[in-house]
Amino acid sequence: MRKILIVDDDQKTRVLLKTYLEKNQYEVILSHDGESFLAELQAHGEQLSLVILDVMLPDTDGFVLCKQVRQQSNVPIIMLTASSDETDRIVGLELGADDYIAKPYSPRELLARIKAILRRAAPEAPPARYYRFVGFTLDLKERTVVDHAGAEVSLTGLDFQLLKYFIEHPGQVLDRGLLCEQTRGRDAGPLDRSLDVQISRLRLRLNDDGKQPALIKTVRGAGYVFSAEVSVSSV
Repeated sequence: MRKILIVDDDQKTRVLLKTYLEKNQYEVILSHDGESFLAELQAHGEQLSLVILDVMLPDTDGFVLCKQVRQQSNVPIIMLTASSDETDRIVGLELGADDYIAKPYSPRELLARIKAILRRAAPEAPPARYYRFVGFTLDLKERTVVDHAGAEVSLTGLDFQLLKYFIEHPGQVLDRGLLCEQTRGRDAGPLDRSLDVQISRLRLRLNDDGKQPALIKTVRGAGYVFSAEVSVSSV
């Protein structure tokens, strides 16, 4: 659950935001002034997904707090202000705030901004490299396939491309024309049996029984289906 730290000196606002954000699956920590905010930041800093700072506080202002946060963390910050002065917004952004929202605002608008910032701040998932299925591992970077014993399976470039397409679409019936287009860049003619020969060769390389294949199955009149479960990872 994403954790959000909010500092606002208005109790009604704090309670309203906490209730609304918790209904939307966020964990909320509240503080009412700069001192309590810094204490909560110290206690939960590494766990925080986002900080919401009110500019006007009884013992300090949000600009000072924003600067202090930025000295120790890159956590996203949204600043709240009752002022419509553009200068306040510019100062906040220059100090490291990620967004600015003027009061009065709706909790719905604040939620939308929170989601947008968290989407931008989310780390990109590492690209998939390994596809694992029934004891085999396909490595996209090295363009190799190894069996459970670590022995490399001998495949041509077209064989590798065909297998890659199969394991990217497990459980889907793929017609001959589509498979030819994906591996050869052209459709298969009615008398073109090259794909069938290639699939027979691929079955042989993967120890898939040609008479009763369990891995690459023939769907009569429709095409072929890769029936194994596939797991994908970057490591």
